[in-house]
Amino acid sequence: LVCESRIHREEPEVAELVVDNCRSGDGEVEGLTDEYTELEILSMVNVGLSSLSKLPSLPKLRKLEVSDNTISGGLDSLAEKCPNLSYLNLSGNKIKELSSIQALQNLKNLKSLDLYSCEVTALDDYRESVFELLPQLTYLDGYDQQDNEVPDSEDEAGPPGDDDDEDEEEDDEEGSEGEDDEVGLSYLMKEGIQDEEDDGDYVEEEEEDEEEEEDGGLCFTDSSCQQETEKHLSQ
Repeated sequence: LVCESRIHREEPEVAELVVDNCRSGDGEVEGLTDEYTELEILSMVNVGLSSLSKLPSLPKLRKLEVSDNTISGGLDSLAEKCPNLSYLNLSGNKIKELSSIQALQNLKNLKSLDLYSCEVTALDDYRESVFELLPQLTYLDGYDQQDNEVPDSEDEAGPPGDDDDEDEEEDDEEGSEGEDDEVGLSYLMKEGIQDEEDDGDYVEEEEEDEEEEEDGGLCFTDSSCQQETEKHLSQ
């Protein structure tokens, strides 16, 4: 699963690893070893995982994304292998009963858990039951116990300065670029309006010129012009 993707760094240097959509041959974690000692973020979305039993020891792992797989349980090893895990996304898996996530009680640093699109979410008093079962949780499916949504500034996987913050900065930059585009567009629109106004002034000037021509090209703006006009009329 992991070794099939060539990584241009030595394993101990890798802090984030994303292998989304790289299919697992037998439903197990493959190729990932305990040599990834600095790994903090691991994403294995939609890779065909049915078990995490072969997950190696990852002592610094803080964020684990394994949504859209077929995991139904077997979470017992997470506390031993990933003791610092603070964010776990199990959305879209085969979690049906609360007993399947009971093993997460041993993840003392677990702060945020996502179970979207798992059958367990259909149970009566689902949220209350999960918060009671896992008292260390702050957020379940993006909301706290008072149904307050997790703030954008809240770091799901640890202290500031990690990849999430970088993503937010990139989003801000993209937003700024979008604003610049809007300003540019409004500027062009303004220019178009100004051009229309200028065209209107030009039409008015043409109409005035035509009126003057209809009057025989006469003008009465000054004494010399008036004298010339009287001379013309006397002829």
